[in-house]
Amino acid sequence: MSEDATEDQEALDLAADWADISQGLRKDLGHQLHSQWIKPIQLGNFEKDEGTLKLYLPTEFAANWVRDRFADRLSLAWKIARGEVRNVEISVHPGRRQMADIPLGGQSGFGLAANDGDISASAMAAASIGSQGFTSSIGLDPSLTFAAFVTGTANVLAFNAAERMAKVEVPQFSPLYLKAGTGQGKTHLLHAIGHAYLQAHPRARIFYCSAERFMIEFVQALRQNEMMEFKARLRGFDLLLVDDLQFIIGKASAQEELLYTIDALLAEGKRLVFAADRAPQALDGVEPRLLSRLSMGLVADIQPADIELRRSILESKLTKFAPLAVPDDVIDFLARTITRNVRELVGGLNKLIAYAQLTGQEVSLALAEDQLTDILSANRKRITIDEIQRTVCQFYRVDRSEMSSKRRARAVVRPRQVAMYLAKVLTPRSYPEIGRKFGGRDHSTVIHAVRLIEDLRKRDADMDGDVRSLLRQLES
Repeated sequence: MSEDATEDQEALDLAADWADISQGLRKDLGHQLHSQWIKPIQLGNFEKDEGTLKLYLPTEFAANWVRDRFADRLSLAWKIARGEVRNVEISVHPGRRQMADIPLGGQSGFGLAANDGDISASAMAAASIGSQGFTSSIGLDPSLTFAAFVTGTANVLAFNAAERMAKVEVPQFSPLYLKAGTGQGKTHLLHAIGHAYLQAHPRARIFYCSAERFMIEFVQALRQNEMMEFKARLRGFDLLLVDDLQFIIGKASAQEELLYTIDALLAEGKRLVFAADRAPQALDGVEPRLLSRLSMGLVADIQPADIELRRSILESKLTKFAPLAVPDDVIDFLARTITRNVRELVGGLNKLIAYAQLTGQEVSLALAEDQLTDILSANRKRITIDEIQRTVCQFYRVDRSEMSSKRRARAVVRPRQVAMYLAKVLTPRSYPEIGRKFGGRDHSTVIHAVRLIEDLRKRDADMDGDVRSLLRQLES
């Protein structure tokens, strides 16, 4: 093998090792940290004699950050993957400080066209320090698009507002403030806005980060006496996306800079989107002027997903697992029991399918109950049989005493059977325990009721609708 061929093969081997290491770090660190700090790393030369592998980052700040926090982890990972690597050297990519090396174009850089003869001062400042800042594509997850977002009554307002924010036409409101609890989809919408905006504005400059990262950049600029550059870079963007805004609470100097940035961008007709786990008025420690700016546009609330939306989300995720079959009763079970947030819901489905594929088992209700005990126990709402009986009686307009009576009129028996079915589905009670709560009935009577309602739900749309409605009421 020639010397050039040997070098090419070594480069390929290093790249393959790095792909494995990077994937492992993504699992350990999570998507956001990996995208911000590990993904931009480029492989440099490997000096065999010294056993030193060079890793490059695009900015001095990024190199210092990775060196301070991840150097030991990177070094250990490389030593495990390739024993001949004894040292890992992290530094700035050679030549990245030169203006000529700043990438141009919407997807790879800040979207400044090479033939733009009249670039504003703020845009030029952003370009001149572009290699030290955020580019249009870094940090945006390619899988988090509008097409992948499942809508329902709980999130349709936020979804429509996010779509409007990304269109070519100037939106009627700015800023857009997305309020939602953990795992309900606000970060997904932020990423989707970024992707759609880039499609509509190919040369756009986008700033996407968490409030925590905003703070890190702000403090770094303050320490290095680079506040003018920091301000110019922020105000050179066309779209500002800031996630987890609650973490900027109490940081007076950063709040002031964010306030001035909002004013400057709004004055130039730029677009701003913020996301947080609480409404602007509930952000303790935020000065009134900033609260006023955050509330002046549209505050779109994403409510917890109801059972119909949770079911739709699960069904949408199943397409990527085809042709693996997941029974309807499993989907219904997950949608009913994993209610805290969408992230846990999808995570539960992924865990169940991964286990089934790795062990060669079929996905079943029993497998779901066995493998998702931690998730299910954390989500299980304590619903009592008394609650079920009361809700069913109100729904069918029968007296509560009929749940324990011996009457066998159809208008009484069917609601009683539905209540028994729900008691089995929603509580951990055994058949004999349920029977005792329904006038001391035998466990065989409860079994018959449960099987009958299960069968009716498959054949009778009205019965299925009644049960779904009762499930929503009991789980809300």
